[in-house]
Amino acid sequence: MDVYIRGDHITLGQLLKKLQMVASGGEAKSFLAEGRVRVNGAVETRRGRKLRGGDEIEVAGAVYRVVSEPDEHPPR
Repeated sequence: MDVYIRGDHITLGQLLKKLQMVASGGEAKSFLAEGRVRVNGAVETRRGRKLRGGDEIEVAGAVYRVVSEPDEHPPR
């Protein structure tokens, strides 16, 4: 499943909240500490891990692909 983000990155904690797998940063930290999340095939425990377009995240058997949408208003 594709997950669209604005800009060039999103943190893993923010992505988990966007997917409604956790409700807060603290909950994300505990969730990740259990080793249930893989990023590009490797177990990831850092909620601050920056995800960019093309990264794949696997959680509970589901695979999500990050798709980066360009900013609506690019910097001048």
